[in-house]
Amino acid sequence: MEFTTPLIPARLIRRYKRFLADVTLDDGQEVTVHCANPGSMMGLATPGTKIWLEPNDDPKKKLKFGWRLVDHENGHFTGVDTSVPNRALKAALLTHQVLELPAYDLVRAEVKYGTNSRIDFLLSGAGPDTYVEVKSVTLSREPGLAAFPDSVTARGAKHLVELAAMVAQGHRAVMFYLVQRTDCSAVTLASDIDPAYRAAFDHAMQAGVTVLAYRCDITPLGVSLGPPLPFRL
Repeated sequence: MEFTTPLIPARLIRRYKRFLADVTLDDGQEVTVHCANPGSMMGLATPGTKIWLEPNDDPKKKLKFGWRLVDHENGHFTGVDTSVPNRALKAALLTHQVLELPAYDLVRAEVKYGTNSRIDFLLSGAGPDTYVEVKSVTLSREPGLAAFPDSVTARGAKHLVELAAMVAQGHRAVMFYLVQRTDCSAVTLASDIDPAYRAAFDHAMQAGVTVLAYRCDITPLGVSLGPPLPFRL
């Protein structure tokens, strides 16, 4: 998935109100940008951090830049836009790049299911329907180890309950952790941050929900599905 317009570098001044950030462009101009990430962004929002922005000329958008990447300035990047993993995974599903998910005839996004929920992807046409919920993983508190979640997520726990219910109905359900960091080689749960999510996860695993974890390949040019990662508890 390539970015629609070329990214430009900036330095973070502050992130606030979850979806806003003030930054300094290379020419010294200070602007407010959109931050498409409702999480805590733990470890990613330190003032002075080098970041990458995507400009837009959409007259309907008040903010003319969107924050897309954190540049760790050591050759590694973290993607902060939580909509990107779904787009990258959809492209991979349509081209059959996920080995654990066979070549389904139909890939549908945002399909209603469960109790007032929408599944990220519903795969149909090869065996039982497969319900795929995607989570963007950006937290890392140990070198090489990514962790989810970075804040309490009652919505995420609800998704796990819904996936378990789909298995009980005879479908296949997959919890797909997509790591938007190029510096991690394994994934785990941040159980100390949200014990309720861990409890829902354990229930889902006992019910037969499948866990998959992959890393993204990330550059200022775009984001694509990278290699599978081990999931550790």
